[in-house]
Amino acid sequence: MSDTTKKSWKTKLHDIIYEADTPTGKLFDIILLITIIASIILVMLESIKSFDNKFHNFLNIAEWIITILFSIEYIARIITVKKPLNYIFSFYGIIDLLSTIPKYISLLFGGIHALAALRALRLLRVFRILKLARYLGASNMLASALKASRAKISVFLFAVLILSIIFGTLMYLIEGEASGFTSIPISVYWCIVTLTTVGFGDIAPVTPVGQLIAAIIMILGYGIIAVPTGIVSAEYTSQNKTKQDSEKPKVNLNSQSCENCLAENHKDKADYCYNCGERLHD
Repeated sequence: MSDTTKKSWKTKLHDIIYEADTPTGKLFDIILLITIIASIILVMLESIKSFDNKFHNFLNIAEWIITILFSIEYIARIITVKKPLNYIFSFYGIIDLLSTIPKYISLLFGGIHALAALRALRLLRVFRILKLARYLGASNMLASALKASRAKISVFLFAVLILSIIFGTLMYLIEGEASGFTSIPISVYWCIVTLTTVGFGDIAPVTPVGQLIAAIIMILGYGIIAVPTGIVSAEYTSQNKTKQDSEKPKVNLNSQSCENCLAENHKDKADYCYNCGERLHD
């Protein structure tokens, strides 16, 4: 087989696996997503003992078939790019590997195959298929707001922790072991559960003073829930205002993937990759 033929073969396979704009690429991605969903359902059904006892052989064979298909797909993704390490150590590359190996590991360690449910993360590829990349700008802005808020949120969480220790210690002194507050850590656990309005009910104060403090903690809990939301909302509003004041970026709808560095979201009708300069094939 000549180098030209080999290159053409790899290019065609790359188009099918990595491109979502071509009919074959879109079909491949849709089949892949259906297979991932089927695999997740199989893992869930296998966890139901009555169902597994009845259809264990079928579930095992079906899971092995899907695992082998995913293994072939993983290898194909590696051999169709010019720099395989870029894919192997990319986010999707790591997810693809983690979703493939559990079944093989289960041959040595039983029960590990249940981790095949990690394949749910591969459903993130739906963003490429449905061309939802245009909405990623909003998610990036939210991520920036969370990043900008991390210092304030960290101080807030530290303050909540201190309050939990103080109130937990008070409840330990007031209620004591008779009410279930057997130690300060247990009392702090109760305070955190109450403060977050979860309220498991496994421990409850019985003295009037303890119940008064519990009521105060419950009321504080509702206020505490609103604080992080306010911090992030303020940062998000600030990020949005900054974006509106700056030049509006062009919407990019092209999901073509660079065969060399796997970069995506090139400008429409782009001939070269914006990241590595490699020529984009049609």
